Amino acid sequence: MPEFLVRVGMPDGRVVEQRHRASSAEALRRELEGRGVYVFSVKATRRFRLRLRWGWREKIKPLEFLLFNQQLATLLAAGMPVLQSLELLQRSQANPFFREVLARVLEDVRSGIALSEAFAAQGALFPPLYCATLFAGERSGELVGVLRRYIRYQHLLEGVRRRVTSALTYPAVLLTLAFGLVVVLITYVIPRFAGLYQDFDAQLPLLTLAILGFSGLVKKNATVLVVGLVAAVLVGRRYLQSEPGRLAWDRARLRLPFVGEIFHLFGLSQFVRALATLLAGGTPLVPALEVAVGTVTNRAIAGPLTRVIPMVREGQPLWSSLESTGLFPELSVAMVQVGEATGALEEMLTGVGQFYDESIEVKLTRVVTLIEPIVLVLMGGVIVTLLLSVYLPMFTLLQRAQ
Repeated sequence: MPEFLVRVGMPDGRVVEQRHRASSAEALRRELEGRGVYVFSVKATRRFRLRLRWGWREKIKPLEFLLFNQQLATLLAAGMPVLQSLELLQRSQANPFFREVLARVLEDVRSGIALSEAFAAQGALFPPLYCATLFAGERSGELVGVLRRYIRYQHLLEGVRRRVTSALTYPAVLLTLAFGLVVVLITYVIPRFAGLYQDFDAQLPLLTLAILGFSGLVKKNATVLVVGLVAAVLVGRRYLQSEPGRLAWDRARLRLPFVGEIFHLFGLSQFVRALATLLAGGTPLVPALEVAVGTVTNRAIAGPLTRVIPMVREGQPLWSSLESTGLFPELSVAMVQVGEATGALEEMLTGVGQFYDESIEVKLTRVVTLIEPIVLVLMGGVIVTLLLSVYLPMFTLLQRAQ
C-alpha cells in the first residue's frame, strides 16, 4: 500500500505534516476529512520508495539494528523520553541509510504517530515482530521490558545463525578450492601434457582420452559455458525471488541430507521464540500467532503454521493445533499442553525454544564431523583421478623407453 505525506490543519489550529498509508490519495483525503481535520495537500513519497527498492547499499545490518535497540532500551530505562532518545540515536548513526530512516521515524513520532506505527510505516525494513513488540509495550506501559525481551530474542537467533554459518563455512571453502583446482588442471595443466604426448605419438589410456576430450570441450566452448552459467544464475535468481520459487527452495532445503533437519528446527525455534516474546509483552494469543508465523523465514514451515491461527480463533487448544501441523516433536507439543493447562505458556515456549537451540547445536557438531571427511575424500578422489589421467601415459612412455 503506498505511503503519502499529508499536510493537515488540526481542530486546535495547528498545521502539521503526517505520513499515512492508503490505497489512493483520494481515499486518504476522504478518511482524514471524515475525522474532522482540514487537508491542505497529499503527496506520494515515491522517491524514497524507489531508492529503498533499488539502492544496493540501502539496508540495515542485523548487528546495527541490535545495537540500536540496546541503546534505545538503555536510554528509556534511564528516564529519557522517546522523542529525545530517537533524536540522540538518529544523530549518532554511522549508516547513512539507517540515519535517514530514523529521521523519517522521528518525523512521524513528532507529528503524534505512535512509535510502533512509525516503524511499521517503513515497510519491510523492520520485522513485523519488532513493530508488534513495540505496540504491546506501548499498550501495556512496559516498553523497556518488551524491548529487552526482543533484544534477548535477537541475541538468541543471531547466535544460532552464526553457529550455522561458521559450521558450514569450512566445507564450503574446501569445495571452492577443489573446484578452482579442477578448473586449473582441466584448462591449463592437462592441455600442456596433451601436446607432449602427441609429439611422442603415444597410445593414451581411456581415462586420459576422456579427460582430454572434456578439457578440449571446455576450452572450445568456454565463452558459451560462461554465458550459459551467468544466464542460468540470473534466471535461477529471478525464479527464487518469486513466491513459487521461494517455496520450492525452502522445501528443498528441508530435504537436504545432514542439514535439512537443522533448517527445520531453526524455523520452529523462530516461531516459538517469537510467540513467547509477544505473549510476555501482553499480546493476545491470536494476534501473537499471526505475527509469530510471519517471522518464520522458511515458507514450507510457515505455510502449515498459518492453519493454526483459525483453529485457535475457533477455540481449539494451541497444543492440538500445533500437533495437527505435523511439524513439532511430541515432547514440544506436550510442553505446550502443560503450559496451557498451568497458565505458564510463555515459560514453556521459552523452554521449547531452548530445547530446539540445543538440538541445533548438537546436530551442527555432528554434521561438521561428517561433512569434513566426506568433502576431503571427494576432493582427493577427483584430484587423484585427474593426476592419474596425466601421469599414466608418462609411465607407459618410460616403460617403452626402457
